Amino acid sequence: MITEVTMPSMGADMTEGAVAKWLKMEGDPVKRGDILAEIETDKAVVEMEAYGAGVLRKIVVPEGQKVPVGQLIAYIGDPNDQLPEAAGAAPVKKPEAAPEKRAEAPEGKAPAEPRKAAPARAEEERAERAAAPAESAERMKASPVARKLADQHGIDLSTVKGTGPGGRITRDDVEKALAAGPAREAAPARAEAAPGAPARPAAPAASETTQLTSMRQAIARVTVRSKTQIPHFYVTASIDMSEAMKIRKQLNEALEAEGVRISVNDFVLKASAMALKKYPKFNSFFDGDKLVNHPKINIGVAIALEAGLIVPAVLGCESKTLKEIAASSRALGEKARSGKLTQEELTGATFSTSNLGMFEVDQFVAIIVPPQSGILAVGRVTKTPVVRDDAIVVAEIMKATVSIDHRVADGAEAAVFLVEVKKALENPVSLLV
Repeated sequence: MITEVTMPSMGADMTEGAVAKWLKMEGDPVKRGDILAEIETDKAVVEMEAYGAGVLRKIVVPEGQKVPVGQLIAYIGDPNDQLPEAAGAAPVKKPEAAPEKRAEAPEGKAPAEPRKAAPARAEEERAERAAAPAESAERMKASPVARKLADQHGIDLSTVKGTGPGGRITRDDVEKALAAGPAREAAPARAEAAPGAPARPAAPAASETTQLTSMRQAIARVTVRSKTQIPHFYVTASIDMSEAMKIRKQLNEALEAEGVRISVNDFVLKASAMALKKYPKFNSFFDGDKLVNHPKINIGVAIALEAGLIVPAVLGCESKTLKEIAASSRALGEKARSGKLTQEELTGATFSTSNLGMFEVDQFVAIIVPPQSGILAVGRVTKTPVVRDDAIVVAEIMKATVSIDHRVADGAEAAVFLVEVKKALENPVSLLV
């Protein structure tokens, strides 16, 4: 049986992707769950698993070529299975318009140029000038990693000499260009204003324009979608972390020989998982007239990379111990930084957390990651004077704010959920069970 492999969706905002690297070659045996390829999206490089078994019969899309989500990229099947007739065909591109045929001229005279209305011709010439840079960039041969690196540092690939096969620009070529100093990019042509449209005000003479990276553009799309489609509200609580910090120190001393270290964020993840298990509404997605409930608790962890923010998930937190969550969280960060995240890790979060405590931030609110229902934001743990039994004492306080989709829950429900997280963190022995 032939199985079609298509470009996977690595997030709700993803519309296209590229195969950064095929990890299986044609003729290689493939088992379900094997890593077939590394897929490059706007935000990360993600490992793609095989969902069929057999032999990788045909690679349809080569490395580096961007294709829409859902487009065929390869075939898996039995060696004796017949491939579809179109298996060897390259992805279909929109045919170009045939050049206009000139009128025949009498012998000895130059052919007459077809007459065109002056406004229409001027419009065509403007379109041709605008399309030229795009066509040139499309023809530029460069690896996905080289393109991404150039995009991040504002390097014009047309100024970089490729040393790869066929003049292909590699990562080394871009890094050499960076080391040699930034190249001046050509100033973008000013767009023609549409008839009747208000003119865009000219920027001050001293202003500079910085092109957003593809990752920054993806973040912009997701955050706009979140804040325009999800009605957020926020609930904040102060959490006494004094006992948790004592137990954390004891645990880290005991686990030092194993190379395991428990962070404050690991305590937050474990407490969140316990609260989500008790109040599963917050582990659901809003879908029109219903909630989609998830039996697995996959908690997203906001990770700041050099190029931008991603929120991959620690999977299966409902059954993980605090020690296992710590190990999984650390591995997740390493995989995010090395571009080795799996599709499920990148897209499978059912609830998220964000921690800015390491930046000495006391309190903030976070934006919900669509289509999730909530996100918990925590600041740093600080020694703070508090009143206990009419006496002022010093406690280690952390402020936490939960952002909730008001279509899913109301303020009182969110308060109960946050207090459940607070109770678990203030009684940290419960997190060790």
